[in-house]
Amino acid sequence: MKSPRWRETGRCPAAQFGPRPVSVPRWKAGKLGKEGDTGVELVADDLISRARAGDGEAFRELTEPFRRELQVHCYRMLGSVQDAEDVVQETLLAAWQGLGGFEERSSVRTWLYRIATNRCLNARRAAGRRPASAWNIPGVEPPEPSRLGEVVWLEPLPDTVLAGAPDLPPGPEARYEQTESISLAFVTALQLLPPRQLAVLILRDVLGFRAREVAGMLDSSVESVNSALKRARVSLEHRQPLAAGQPPPPPAPGSPEEDEIVARFVSAYESADLAAVIALLTDDAFVSMPPIPFEYVGRDAVGRFFGSILGSGRRFELVPARANGQPACGAYVRGADGVSHGAGLFVMALAGDRIRAMTRFDAGVLPRFGMPPSMPSR
Repeated sequence: MKSPRWRETGRCPAAQFGPRPVSVPRWKAGKLGKEGDTGVELVADDLISRARAGDGEAFRELTEPFRRELQVHCYRMLGSVQDAEDVVQETLLAAWQGLGGFEERSSVRTWLYRIATNRCLNARRAAGRRPASAWNIPGVEPPEPSRLGEVVWLEPLPDTVLAGAPDLPPGPEARYEQTESISLAFVTALQLLPPRQLAVLILRDVLGFRAREVAGMLDSSVESVNSALKRARVSLEHRQPLAAGQPPPPPAPGSPEEDEIVARFVSAYESADLAAVIALLTDDAFVSMPPIPFEYVGRDAVGRFFGSILGSGRRFELVPARANGQPACGAYVRGADGVSHGAGLFVMALAGDRIRAMTRFDAGVLPRFGMPPSMPSR
C-alpha cells in the first residue's frame, strides 16, 4: 500500500479524519460492504481498492457514513463525549493503517465496530477517568446529599449528534428502544458494568448484532459472549429495578406535552418559585451533578437542594436545549452588570407530566450545545 497521504501533506494522522460537512447518500449509510446488493458491493469494492492504494478521500467516503453512529457507540461505552470523539479518531486511524488486512468477510460497518469496541475497552482499562470535583457553586451551601454517585465522568450528548447518525433500525437481536438506550439513566447504568459485559450488552441488546458476530469482534467464543450477556443483563436489572406501580411513560420528544412541562419548570426556576419547582417533581425524584458526586433522592431531598440554590439570591435565565434524547436547559446566572454567565446544564427525565430526574452538568458543557459562556441578560 502506498504511503498514506497525510505523510505527504504533513497533516496530523488523527486530524485528517476529522468530520467534514459532506453529503452521504442514505443507501450507502446502511449497506456499504457485503450485503447482497451487487451495485453497492461494486461501489464499496471500488472505494476499498482506491483507499488501499493510498487515496485518503476514498477512505473518507468509505467510512464517513458510520462516523456519527460510531461516536454514539463509543459514548455509550465510555460515558464521555470527549473520550468518545478521541476513540473514533483512533478507530479511523487504525482502520486506515490496517485497511490492507481487511479481508471483507464482514461489512465495513461491522469491521469498524470491531475496532471501535476494542479501542473503547482499552480506554476503559486505562482508567484515565475524570476525577470527582468538590462543590464549586459560590455563595451556596448545599444540604447533606442522600448519597455519593460513582459515575462522575458522565457527560451529556447533544441531540445534534444523534440527529447526524443514520436512522437505521437495530439488528434483530436488539432488546432496547434507541431512545431508552441513549438516556442518561441507561448510560450511567452501563458505566458500572465490567468492561467486557458492557461491550457485549451494547453490541447484542442495543445494536442487535448476533452472538456469532460479537464473538468475532471480541476474539471470543459464542458461549463466552452468551455468558457475559446473561451476567450483564442481571447486573443492569439490579441497577435499574422496576419501581412499584411503574411510573407513567414520558411524553413524546418535542410534543406539546413535553414542551409544557419544560415551560413550567423554566417559569418556576427563573422566578425562584421553589413551591412551583417542587410541585413538578415526582415522589421519587432524583438529582445528580457530575463531576460533583452529590446525589439527592426523593422529593423532599431534591426540594432542599433546589431551595439552597434559589434561596441564595442568585437569579437565572434558562435556555432550552436537548441532550440524550431528553429535554434540557442551559442555566445562566444574571449578573449585576447586565450580563448572564453560564452556570451549567440541566437534563430532565420526565414521567407523565412530572420531572422524575434531573442531572446538572457544569458550565463547561455549554459550548457543545452551541451556547456561549455568557450573554446579555434579558
